[in-house]
Amino acid sequence: MVASAGGGTDGPAHSNDKRPLSVGERAEYERLRSAAAVRHDRLRTVGASLLLLLAAVLAPLGVVATWADTTISDSDRYGDTVAPLATDPAVQNMVIDRLTDRVVSNVNVDQVAASLDGVLARNDVPPVVVDHADALAGALKTALTSAVHQVVQGVVTSDQFPLVWENANRRAHAAVMKVLTGEGSSAVQAKDNTIVLDIGPVVDSVQKRLADAGFEKAGKIPDVDRQIVLLQTDKLTRAQDALRLLAILGLWLPVAVVALAALGVWLAPSHRAGLMATGIGIGVTMIVLLVGLAVMRQIYLDSVSSDTQPRDAAAAIYDTLVRFLRDSALTWLTTAVIIVVAGYLYGPGRGAQAIRSGAAHATGAVGRAAARVGVRTGGAGRWLARHRRLTSGIVIGAGALALVLWNSPTPSSVALILAIIVITLAALAVLAAAGTTRPGPGSPDGRPSDGVVGPPAT
Repeated sequence: MVASAGGGTDGPAHSNDKRPLSVGERAEYERLRSAAAVRHDRLRTVGASLLLLLAAVLAPLGVVATWADTTISDSDRYGDTVAPLATDPAVQNMVIDRLTDRVVSNVNVDQVAASLDGVLARNDVPPVVVDHADALAGALKTALTSAVHQVVQGVVTSDQFPLVWENANRRAHAAVMKVLTGEGSSAVQAKDNTIVLDIGPVVDSVQKRLADAGFEKAGKIPDVDRQIVLLQTDKLTRAQDALRLLAILGLWLPVAVVALAALGVWLAPSHRAGLMATGIGIGVTMIVLLVGLAVMRQIYLDSVSSDTQPRDAAAAIYDTLVRFLRDSALTWLTTAVIIVVAGYLYGPGRGAQAIRSGAAHATGAVGRAAARVGVRTGGAGRWLARHRRLTSGIVIGAGALALVLWNSPTPSSVALILAIIVITLAALAVLAAAGTTRPGPGSPDGRPSDGVVGPPAT
């Protein structure tokens, strides 16, 4: 009896659990569900924002770390970086002027003029000529300077100088490493806040040519004068600790930046918005890096005195040394702009819809025109039309992989990859359109009309 009563009680209770929600209960359920979704999206937004902000802040540091690891720390890459300076007009003029001044300074032109006075007097030359012989000192110095300048210029502009320059820079690489990163042998130090290059082979060649031309005394250049200044170091050593840390991080920091950005985009409630935020953030920080390089350039040039190095030569050396760093920043900036534009074009904006519609209409018209002249893709074209998202993702992914694997990409290489991606996507759209046409009514020869494949009319 008890069991029966219990069973009768359990039956209605069980059926009450299955009853549909009332209008009020349904509204409350939807309210709670919406509030939970809002809280969930809010947490995802905060998390994605923090990840993307961290990626954007670390991006310029990653660029500098890559430059420090591949350009400064690697002696071969460093040699390749500064090699173009051997043919730079400003650097060549600096070397020519420095060597010419040092050669001419070894000749006592006043003593030569005084000796000429004695020779003239002993040979009974009229007194008026002897009295004015000292006036020849200026002309002698000018003639000597011109002759030496011509000899030195011939050596510096010869095919021998680039090899001497490269070898001298490879020997000075340890000093550059010591100044910029603090790494390397403690015995390698900058002298008088400068890093110097030993161009002894060039001096030897100049001496030989001067001796052959009859300037044996002019060719006796002291060993201390066989060096020229490459870098002024008093301003560069201030960044030593930061560059040493970045050199240690090396290529791992850019990998971390990419991982953080990818995780942030995945976590964002809207992947498209997250991707655009990534592009904007990285683009802004790359602009900051480029501005910082320009400011640092001005500070460095102001610190170099004209006695140490001409301003145009110092500018050429600085620009060459940071060339890969600047190119990397511009490459990241170009990529960021492309990401932002692509995110916009895939969005719901009217402009984006108009561009997509125009592109689809153009590729469709080309594909249908190809089909009308007999170029049909059949099943392959229909497969492309059904899997357009898949094929587009594969093409874009392949382009991104090519950019990652590209050795030292530049903005031009990014533009080239972008052009290939756009052309490939357009070609796939044309092939898809050429396979989705069907023969129209009244076409006994089977030539296709502008209609697309679809379900039969009822």
